[in-house]
Amino acid sequence: MRAVVQRVEEARVEVNGLAVGSVAKGLIVFLGVGREDHEADAAYLAEKIAGLRIFEDEAGLMNLSVMDVGGAVLCISQFTLFGDARKGRRPGFSAAAAPAEAERLYEMFCARLRERGVTVETGRFQAMMRIPVVNDGPVTILLDSKKQF
Repeated sequence: MRAVVQRVEEARVEVNGLAVGSVAKGLIVFLGVGREDHEADAAYLAEKIAGLRIFEDEAGLMNLSVMDVGGAVLCISQFTLFGDARKGRRPGFSAAAAPAEAERLYEMFCARLRERGVTVETGRFQAMMRIPVVNDGPVTILLDSKKQF
């Protein structure tokens, strides 16, 4: 499972011109589910992201988590995180999980964050989405449950 985590001042997701989720201060998480991913991957990344210390404390150091600052998470499913463009110019997506399994693990990831007390908003699985984001920093962290990077 892969995640692109960005610290945001605000973010929202729109489907067909209608806002379906939004957060103020917090994180936007683009989450990709791979063919080899399981429940343990969802649990690992949820715990990692909930406790990820990327918000500044009173000394200006990144020592606080989204939970510490009372922030929320906007989670967007993004299978293209498993795109492989090493050959040619058109990415292949054979490493991405099948839609039913990807949705199940995506929902599990969101549920695990909520269990930790994090407010979670979501997009719509497999929908074409428009995502306006105001980055804070910018701060962007790449995570992989298999620890490949």
